[in-house]
Amino acid sequence: MNERLKALADAGVSIWLDDLSRERLTSGNLAQLIAEESVTGVTTNPTIFAAALSNGEAYAEQLKSLVAANPQLGVDEAIRELTTSDVRDACELFAELNEQTDGVDGRVSIEVEPGMAMDSDATLAQAKELFEKVDRSNVLIKIPATKPGLEAIRKTIAAGISVNVTLIFSIERYREVLDAWLSGLEDALEAGLDIDEIHSVASFFVSRVDSEVDKRLDEIGSDEAKALKGQAAIANARIAYAAWLEVMTSERWGVLKNRGAHPQRPLWASTGVKDPSYDDTMYVTQLVADGCVNTMPEKTMEAVGDHGEITGDTISNNIDAAIDTMGKLAEVGIDMDDVVAKLEEEGVSKFIVSWDELVGTVGSAVEAAKA
Repeated sequence: MNERLKALADAGVSIWLDDLSRERLTSGNLAQLIAEESVTGVTTNPTIFAAALSNGEAYAEQLKSLVAANPQLGVDEAIRELTTSDVRDACELFAELNEQTDGVDGRVSIEVEPGMAMDSDATLAQAKELFEKVDRSNVLIKIPATKPGLEAIRKTIAAGISVNVTLIFSIERYREVLDAWLSGLEDALEAGLDIDEIHSVASFFVSRVDSEVDKRLDEIGSDEAKALKGQAAIANARIAYAAWLEVMTSERWGVLKNRGAHPQRPLWASTGVKDPSYDDTMYVTQLVADGCVNTMPEKTMEAVGDHGEITGDTISNNIDAAIDTMGKLAEVGIDMDDVVAKLEEEGVSKFIVSWDELVGTVGSAVEAAKA
């Protein structure tokens, strides 16, 4: 067991791998990460699946069987079959851990099609479809936290389906996500559902905030502005954690908790450091607090395991400093409302591009299998 990663887990942070592929499953790599690197969950997205399915050989046998069973197999159906198969197998791998942690960990996420991010009804319908298709209780359905996504999040939770809310960049939107989650639990309770079976995480994106803010600080060009580079993302995330703590001490949450509800845990996403001049573990070591999840690409996980300095809680006592940092950013001319609006739009767009790549890759493979 890697001691640095174990120390992170001992500090109350769940370590999830931000990647999944057929090769990870069949080679035993994912099982090894669970056994040796304290990995307790997996997240996926359209970009991850586009990369995974570009390895046609790993999926050729299943695709051939799908075409044999249905010569009219369409690309969307093929994608659904291939991706849900990987997620289902990963869920099986985590089943024992999921049971041991009362459903909290041992979770695997699969995302709705990104083109539906602005359509609440379509998102809800596909969330239900994916949940039924994977057919494992430890799956999390990922739904982007767009304005239309908020309604879909509430209704999906109200239907008793566990959700990973993704693409959160702003504190204001995060508060809206927390409200949608609470409302969904209240709706589920009113409908007579067993809410202790419903789990959720909220994926708050980190590194992309610094990428955008640092670019703007360089454009401003003053010494005061440049001195703030590399600080926005961690400060933003720490303030989000403070918002979560407010909800965790609220009367509204207390009522649901007494009925068996589980917290919607904050999950730090986009934790790979993009600027090579920064510490490559900063979005992990500087965001440690009990009750959080950190989903990392394997490269980041390896860096933390090799040289990450885990010093306990690095959020709770630094919230005032985070607020001060955001104030200084505003003073030098950073408009965070504009930053997060741009990042949300870009986030959806990037996943749509990845989805289109996925459609192209699988489409070619389907045609080859039919030939």
